Amino acid sequence: MIKASEMKKGLVVRFDGELMVVVDYELVKPGKGPAYLVTKFKNLKAGNVVDRRLQGSDVLDDVFIERAPMEYLYEDGANLVFMDTNTYDQVFLSKELIGDGINFLQPNMKVTVTSCEGKPLGVDLPPAVELKITETEPALKGATVTNKTKPAIVETGYRVMVPAFVENGTVIRIDTRTGLYLERAK
Repeated sequence: MIKASEMKKGLVVRFDGELMVVVDYELVKPGKGPAYLVTKFKNLKAGNVVDRRLQGSDVLDDVFIERAPMEYLYEDGANLVFMDTNTYDQVFLSKELIGDGINFLQPNMKVTVTSCEGKPLGVDLPPAVELKITETEPALKGATVTNKTKPAIVETGYRVMVPAFVENGTVIRIDTRTGLYLERAK
């Protein structure tokens, strides 16, 4: 249990029977009456953001979140198979749980799986991944100076906009948070 006045951003709590993460909070001191906290919670199951007003003395049920290093192995129908790198146990996670991150997963990729009370909540990918371009238009001569872009498809099937000078077979770095091209891999 934790008092509302002691909470921090990123803290996971059980609120209204749901797992919520504290996105933001602000202490409001009105001219008349007691101070209160205006708090934004993100529901970990539904993904929606909820605003709540709390008193500093309100008690919240804080939840322990486990983070386990895992390795992505393969796709099995509607699930993806991950292996815990400490215990070598295999875990099946639904594609919906991973969300857009599925566009960047490659076999043997190291990720972090967060879970609460044995139930997986999400997968944290590395900030950037290197993927090989399998399909794009031919490179334009002299396009190294301009900022024109063209569509390209990488080995996972993800479509990304790349500079006009990039060719088929080039390995590029993509930001997993935004899905945008960063640079050619070195």
